[in-house]
Amino acid sequence: MFKRLLIAIVALAVLGGGIVGFNLFRARMIAQYFATMKPAPLPVTVAAVAPAPWTPGIDTIGTANAIRGADLSTEASGVVREIRFNANDSVTEGQLLVQIDDRQERADLDSAKASLNLAQITLARAQSLQQRGVSSVSNLDSAQAEEISAEAAVAKLEAVLQTKQLLAPFNGTVGIPRVEVGEYVSPGTVYATLQDRSRMRADFTLTEQQAAEVSLGSPLTATAEDGSAPISGTVTGIDPKIDPNSRLVTLRATLDTDGGTLTPGQFLRLRIALPTEQGVIALPQTVVASSLYGDTVYVLREETPQGASAPETVVRQVFVTLGRRFGDKVEIRDGLKAGDRVVTAGLNKLSPGAAVTVVEDPAQTGTAPAAN
Repeated sequence: MFKRLLIAIVALAVLGGGIVGFNLFRARMIAQYFATMKPAPLPVTVAAVAPAPWTPGIDTIGTANAIRGADLSTEASGVVREIRFNANDSVTEGQLLVQIDDRQERADLDSAKASLNLAQITLARAQSLQQRGVSSVSNLDSAQAEEISAEAAVAKLEAVLQTKQLLAPFNGTVGIPRVEVGEYVSPGTVYATLQDRSRMRADFTLTEQQAAEVSLGSPLTATAEDGSAPISGTVTGIDPKIDPNSRLVTLRATLDTDGGTLTPGQFLRLRIALPTEQGVIALPQTVVASSLYGDTVYVLREETPQGASAPETVVRQVFVTLGRRFGDKVEIRDGLKAGDRVVTAGLNKLSPGAAVTVVEDPAQTGTAPAAN
């Protein structure tokens, strides 16, 4: 009985040892197979690095304004008697917009004109008497003074009447009335806004360093947030004083538009074009990988692996120094040279030293495009 039990134990141990040994052997052979197996080359698209022209620029934000615009306000106090415009009416220079009650002033003007008429008659009589020698020079002087005083009184009242008539100071589009008929207004009360949208301008600010690179006549483009096409323009004004609080310089640009696409006060994204530079290396920003160690790109290299008889194409990570950005392009200041082939697609599967094969990409022309 004991002998049979011993034989069973020994047989079970031999069987278990054989299974364990087989599994170890199989794992070692599988590991050896994968260690010596050469992975298939990964397909990538590339672009050849070539220096090209680069047009740098300054990006900022601004506000659209009409070439002429003003909040119209009253010059005199009184009760609004008549409003002669509707919202969004096109008005011309000198057109009557609001009439303030002027009945008292008109009555005073009639009285002043009567006094002027009497003064003129008195002056004419005094001149006639003085010519005949029956009147003194002092009487003539007094008559002349009275006539001048009466003319001044009439002119003053006519000026007061003009302040009761609110006229359009220039051609443009008038806004929503801010006063009502019968409302009492005081000097300075805004009754409407008037905007001449025949031409538009953009007002914006730059830092001291940026403003030093801009001059009168510098071209720019303005883009609104409504998706309309960019509008070209030129810088037409640079404030000679720097704001001591913000340290910003105020600039103004005239836009090449008739005002039909922009509204005064609208938000604008501006880009001021600076002089074009030659021989700049620029690549799509998507080819650059950033990490805590720096910025890198994958570059193709021809290397011969150990034991191989022919070279093969592999990728290597190259650290680069980035510069200015515009759109989807970034300037490469250091790390690459003309002729290097940079991987532009298929980067997510790559690792340093991986074998690759170059495939055609319709989006690429064979050279890395420079920014415009």
